[in-house]
Amino acid sequence: MTLSQSLISFVIAAIVLTVTPGLDSTLVLRTAAIEGPARAARTGFGIITGCLVWGAAVAVGLGALLAASEIAFSVLKWTGVAYLVWLGVQFIRHPRHELPAVAAETLVAAPRTNWFWKGMLQNLLNPKIGVFYVSFLPQFVPAGVAAGPFTFLLAAIHGALTVIWFAVLIGAARSLMRVLRQPRVLKAMDRVTGGVFLVFGAKLALSHR
Repeated sequence: MTLSQSLISFVIAAIVLTVTPGLDSTLVLRTAAIEGPARAARTGFGIITGCLVWGAAVAVGLGALLAASEIAFSVLKWTGVAYLVWLGVQFIRHPRHELPAVAAETLVAAPRTNWFWKGMLQNLLNPKIGVFYVSFLPQFVPAGVAAGPFTFLLAAIHGALTVIWFAVLIGAARSLMRVLRQPRVLKAMDRVTGGVFLVFGAKLALSHR
């Protein structure tokens, strides 16, 4: 896979995964609907900052791990395959019927500076994001490219796409909340996401160092 092919493939996959409703998107949506766009924007930037911190941590560890040995690469690869396939099957077999719950205290009015930290801490305290980055990002690193820096670049691209998505959510918060509350919409999106996970799990299984 060439550099351009890798980036194009990642952007397509990242767009699908970014627009799938999750806890972060729900927090931004509900903050925009209840507290207004300014606080929602600060919350969104906090979440994105958390993603970049996770991306940097994974990039450093991943670069060292992939350079260490063939065994380390194989362990990472098959752990990633198992995780992606498990996620895919869960999304397809058990699609959600409602948006993830956001703790009530998260939406209580607070000083302006707190909204950034609420978003960032929610992201940083969720280890699933680190596990997901370790599982998902390596398959987009083309041969001959330094794994660490390129992995962080992918995390930054994901962050940029998330900025755009959060802007859309904030701009259309009330309308989107009505749409995303519909069980059939959530179920359809979850099943598409599950299919994406399965495809990339299979792709990772067929990859070589």
